[in-house]
Amino acid sequence: PTLSSHKMAMAAPKHTIVLLQETASKSTRTFSDFESVSDAMNGICQLYEQRLKQMNPGVRNITYDITELYRFIDELGDLCCLVYNGAGAYEPHNKQWVKDRVFAHLKRMAQ
Repeated sequence: PTLSSHKMAMAAPKHTIVLLQETASKSTRTFSDFESVSDAMNGICQLYEQRLKQMNPGVRNITYDITELYRFIDELGDLCCLVYNGAGAYEPHNKQWVKDRVFAHLKRMAQ
């Protein structure tokens, strides 16, 4: 692909549905929908940050590194992203895909 077509593909937001199961129990299944993959990755990071705040209520500024976020993702009962492909369907993506996108998202945020 040319650079301009690559930029256009990156710029077009793709509706993304995050399917999440916190534990092995099916009763912990939830879903969230987002306007773009980037928004979905931000939502996953925010979920982890909320979990850290619950676990450390007295700490004002909580920091974490990417390996801790990866561990959180790995320990979830299940996590899947459905990304709209523009042709009337959603494509499923697994935890490894989420980890790759979260890393890229955080890297962009840090720049």
